[in-house]
Amino acid sequence: MGDTLSEPVLVALVGLVGGILLGLAARIGRFCTLGAIEDLYYGENTLRLRMWGIAIGVAVIGTFGLNALGLLELSQTLYLSRAWNPAESIIGGLIFGYGMALAGNCGYGALARVGGGDLRSLLIVLIMGISAYATLGGPLSDLRIWLFGGPEIAQGSQTFAHSLSYITGVPVSSAGITLGVAILGFTLSHHSLRHSFPHIFWGAIAGLAIVSGWAGTQWVANTGFEATPVVSHTFSAPIGETLLYVMTSSGNTIGFGTGSVLGVLLGALLGSLIKGHFRWEACEDPRELRRQMLGAALMGMGAVVAVGCSVGQGLSAFSVLSFSAPVTLAAIMTGAAIGLRQLIAGFSPNL
Repeated sequence: MGDTLSEPVLVALVGLVGGILLGLAARIGRFCTLGAIEDLYYGENTLRLRMWGIAIGVAVIGTFGLNALGLLELSQTLYLSRAWNPAESIIGGLIFGYGMALAGNCGYGALARVGGGDLRSLLIVLIMGISAYATLGGPLSDLRIWLFGGPEIAQGSQTFAHSLSYITGVPVSSAGITLGVAILGFTLSHHSLRHSFPHIFWGAIAGLAIVSGWAGTQWVANTGFEATPVVSHTFSAPIGETLLYVMTSSGNTIGFGTGSVLGVLLGALLGSLIKGHFRWEACEDPRELRRQMLGAALMGMGAVVAVGCSVGQGLSAFSVLSFSAPVTLAAIMTGAAIGLRQLIAGFSPNL
């Protein structure tokens, strides 16, 4: 550890750097969860969804590469240190996805829009952060624990890499890298994607941001003296954590999540200025505002139940090839599809 920076500040800086990369990817590369789903369902365009394939492939290769080099202990990561509850993934993912459709963005996307001057998204961020903390340890936590139980320590492996390793006998790190290469290769098999360098580049940047989180927090955990969680980017509880830190910084400690949130805001601001897209925006329709507020509250609750948002499960959990990741991501996409159908076409049986 350095003599000038404390361990909490170091992990916050790690989060800040990765967050800046994610903010730039959102504003310049148009890396967006709901946007990708909308393009798929209503524009029949898979390019932005395939950006997620690039990000996941790069994140998996980088994460298991760290493991192969002895720079990351997979069992210490958030998603593998606790037992997986499929009901949490499915129900929480559906709630989050539906809320994302109502709000018009996920937590990560809302932060990126705030960085571009969108004050409507600022309200979404605030409500989502408060809702997440209320569900995590506030008045809704008892209901969550009653429905799903408290977190349990993981017993045995919970990754596709471990399963492949068991079947083939190859090391877990090699199995993970192989699966990452397969994901990347399958994604790049799409002709139009291979001819769109920006989509490939910014998808890879998002994946590297996830890897940087694992690498940085593991390094601080190994070399420091405090109990530092090994985490990467997610945007549900960390938003609430950031709000709490802003209000109580004299009696609270900064962390990775706060650095990550601030990084996305800064990266998005830089990206919007580079593209010339920065402008102040506000909501002019009270009905739209009510819908977005409800969606933000649902996202906060759903993300805590599912142990991660679209980035937390869709990228960070996927990077360690957790069993929960594809299930939660599929539930999020399903919930978003239901919400978008309601908003655009209603629930008419004739459609």
